[in-house]
Formats: sequence, structure tokens, C-alpha cells
Amino acid sequence: EWENINTIQKGIKEKVKIGILGKYNGLPDSYLSVIESLKHAGIHNKVRIDIKWINSDNFEFEEFEDLDGVVVPGGFGQRGIEGKLKGISYLRENRIPFLGLCLGLQCAVIEFARNVCGIKDANSSEFSQTTKNPVIALLPNQNTSKDGIGATMRLGTYPTKIIQNTKAMDIYSEEIIYERHRHRYEINNKYRVELEKNGLIFSGMSPDNDLIEIIEIKDHPFFIGTQFHPEFKSRPSKPSPLFKEFIKSAKNTKSSKIKSSSPVTSDAVE
Repeated sequence: EWENINTIQKGIKEKVKIGILGKYNGLPDSYLSVIESLKHAGIHNKVRIDIKWINSDNFEFEEFEDLDGVVVPGGFGQRGIEGKLKGISYLRENRIPFLGLCLGLQCAVIEFARNVCGIKDANSSEFSQTTKNPVIALLPNQNTSKDGIGATMRLGTYPTKIIQNTKAMDIYSEEIIYERHRHRYEINNKYRVELEKNGLIFSGMSPDNDLIEIIEIKDHPFFIGTQFHPEFKSRPSKPSPLFKEFIKSAKNTKSSKIKSSSPVTSDAVE
């Protein structure tokens, strides 16, 4: 099996350029699981992965122009959040494949609430203790410690129920999946109706429907966020289904750009 993977890698000539929009770019090993998962997905899509680091603290939109897809990975804390929101908005509006992991999902929800639902001060209670619209928050039944921080995190493997007729179901083709988590804050259920009404799709839920695990939007090549970390289970011989489909979409995006930039020949006109 390993020899077969190596044979495939040696024959790959096509590349896709994937941006990682994050704040730990000075320590790229912080995103090692994400990088390796992209490589696994590249092997199975027969493309090499060219990583472009984008600093969420300071970037220009021109940095996105040569990208075929962007990952917004996990993390903690307020630094770099507004940059991630700005970047996600650009990806959503310009139909560039986007995969948000944990904090990436939370940022996508905040961006959607602000710019699509019109909740201009939408935020996470992790980043703002005074926000009147915490679309991301600690759940009411979560324990808190003396310093106000949740005493418990969702750590380890939890089940996710995949909703029918969604892109997530197309990707997983299973009703129940098991993925690993490492987070504390969740999508606030008080905003579920407003978010859904404006087009945000909740395509993965906890079995009791209390926790939102996957989001997506329609009419976009690939716009998916996950509360869990699919990169933790990816392997060279068995890439994460989400990463595999994300790279497939990035590959298709690159092909579309090449076709649209190709000069029209006289034969084509005729």
C-alpha cells in the first residue's frame, strides 16, 4: 500500500495552491496536522499541494488571487480574528473553496451573521465579554471555573449526525460519523433560526440535535466549516473525506481559471 502511494506521488505533475489563513504562521508546525492532511488529499486527487502562508493579522486581498482554496484552521484567543473574518468574507463572495476547522467554523458563523444576517455586532463571547449578540458562546449547561472560563472542553471523539441532501452527506455518505474535537465554544442555539433563514445550512448535528457540528452554504464550489478537527484522523492511505473533497474542489477551481484565461481560437469562434 505504501509503495503504491509513493508510485502515485512520483507521477504527480499538477499543483494546486492552498492558502492557510492563520496567526501561528511563524510556527508552521502548529498546523502540521492540517498540512499533512492536505498532502494526503493531494495524493488521492493526483495533485501536489503548494502551501501559501497568509498572516491573519496583516494581509491584502491580492494575496488570495492566485489561490485555488483556503483553509482557516483552529486556534484560541482574539488576535487575528478580524483578519480571518475579512478573509472569509472575501472567500464566500468570490466563490473560492473554503474549509474552516473549529475556530474557522466559528469565524465563518460570525462573518455570516454580520454580513448576511445584518447582525453587525455579532461576535463570540470568547473574544468579547460585552457583545450583545454572541452567536458563538459557552452553552448554558457548561461548567465554569472561578476565572469565568469553561472548566470543560469537548475533547476526543464524538458522533455527528449527517443531514440528508447536503454536501456533507455527499462527502461522507454515512448517517453517523465519528470525528475528534478540541474546543470549548459552540454555535449559540438562540441564533439558529436567524442563521438558517438567511441561508446557512447546518449539515451536521449532534445526535440529540443540540450541537451544530458542520455548516455549509449553497451555490458555492466548497464552503464548509466543522466544529471538529477532521485532520486528526487523516492518513496517507485514507485521507479525511472533507480534505479530499476540498482539494478536489480546489483542483476544479484551478481548471476553471485556466479555461477562462485561455485565448479564444478562430476554430472556437467558428
